[in-house]
Amino acid sequence: MTHTDSFTETLMDRLRDKAWLVGVFGVATALVSGWLIGTMGVKGAMIIVALPIVLAVLLSILLEPRIGLYLYVNFSFLIGASRFLENDLPVGTGLDGLLVFTLLSVFLNGRQMNWRRLNNPAFYLLTIWLVYTILEYFNPNAPYQPAWFYHARSYSLNWFFLAIIVLVTPITTANVWLFIRTWLVWSVLAALWGFKQQYIGLTPAEQNWLAAGAEKTHILWGQLRSFSFYSDAGQYGSEMAGVTLVSLILFFQVKKIPSKLLYLVLVLVLFWGYAVSGTRSSLFVLIAGYAAYLGLQRKIVPIIQGVSLAAPLLAVLLFTNIGNNVYQIYRIRTALRPTQDESFLVRLENQQRIRNYLKDLPFGVGVGSSSGAGVRFSPNHWAAQIPPDSWYVQLWIETGIVGVVIYLFMLAGMILIGTYRLWQLKDPWLTTLMLVLLSEFIGIAVVSYSNPIMGQFPTSTIVFISSMLFTSAHRWARKPAPSVDDSLLHRVPSYPVHGAFR
Repeated sequence: MTHTDSFTETLMDRLRDKAWLVGVFGVATALVSGWLIGTMGVKGAMIIVALPIVLAVLLSILLEPRIGLYLYVNFSFLIGASRFLENDLPVGTGLDGLLVFTLLSVFLNGRQMNWRRLNNPAFYLLTIWLVYTILEYFNPNAPYQPAWFYHARSYSLNWFFLAIIVLVTPITTANVWLFIRTWLVWSVLAALWGFKQQYIGLTPAEQNWLAAGAEKTHILWGQLRSFSFYSDAGQYGSEMAGVTLVSLILFFQVKKIPSKLLYLVLVLVLFWGYAVSGTRSSLFVLIAGYAAYLGLQRKIVPIIQGVSLAAPLLAVLLFTNIGNNVYQIYRIRTALRPTQDESFLVRLENQQRIRNYLKDLPFGVGVGSSSGAGVRFSPNHWAAQIPPDSWYVQLWIETGIVGVVIYLFMLAGMILIGTYRLWQLKDPWLTTLMLVLLSEFIGIAVVSYSNPIMGQFPTSTIVFISSMLFTSAHRWARKPAPSVDDSLLHRVPSYPVHGAFR
């Protein structure tokens, strides 16, 4: 009997012993339901219907932390859709609450967790970064200290919480494959919604969002930059480029023709999803990630084949004007000619201004002083008035050159650890999964120089989880396949040599 079965039976025994309590609870529920319907009408009825579902979900998370982790991944893709809501609900705070609740479940199920996996160099690097960001709360140059919490979550807190959950929870290769497939499914839906925006039109809520200020960056020369249900076109384009890379790697790695055709279709759909975003710099997710994929294989034949495939495409973009009559192709081409781009030159000017402000501030001006939190809480401070236009520039402003060095050291360390773990693997399918995660991570790390996407949902969720998976890949190296009865999530087949996606 498992710990979960024992917990459930104990709970049922307690309910049988206190039948009178169930009766009192039923009467109380009826009274509260009547009051809610009488005072709130339809909304009250919706609350009554939703409450048992919410309670069931919370109980499931308490019994199995992986359910909470899976829900967190899915809800991360929906956070950008909050623009469709009439009320300004704290969706991000709710997602943080789900993460903390899942972490609580991990501690409550501590006997089933493998705490020794926290003895991981990647976790130590992340802990160093966490400590530094916590110390930044006391930065005397911070214009508004409480704003620290708004950016600290995306900088280190959420990453640290996810690291604990992913490392100690008994995740299987089937769970990793489910994570990747879920990522692909959401990405296809996002691409289709981006096509709808581009070729059919926007919803009233999307039009209102553009009219509120986003229009100046999302409609250029009369052309819409699709943003789908992500935070903005920059993140949407980078995510689409990332999953294009994922599908391309799977296309190369799988052997069966039907599977290759499936991934080829995904590559085409997702790549055009990237194209309609009009996000030029996202091309470097593909360039850097593809180069990493080729190099990580350490085989001369795949490298030659990969370069032979990519070089002509890059040559067409660099040295010809073929396809310039199509706006999306023209935008992609300009990414390879940055010196001819006015917006790129403006970014360089802004960085020079920032450099002048920070020359005597090696620790920056405090977490939460720039970008969204800075504009909201300290709009008159210089840090809030210069758009960073880059994840690393934002870190530079808020944590100084010291913080940027620590952060880049952490990323480089994780990539090196992941590379070492990858090269120790013997199982071809496990190697493919880790190649996917590590290559995409490298691509996102590179493009974050030009887009502040690493701290935005769902990119942050994917990056944070992926980093802990590929840096602990050895956990699956010599273990037999899990039993299908281990958990609800284990019921997903691992497709060792066959299956719908192999």
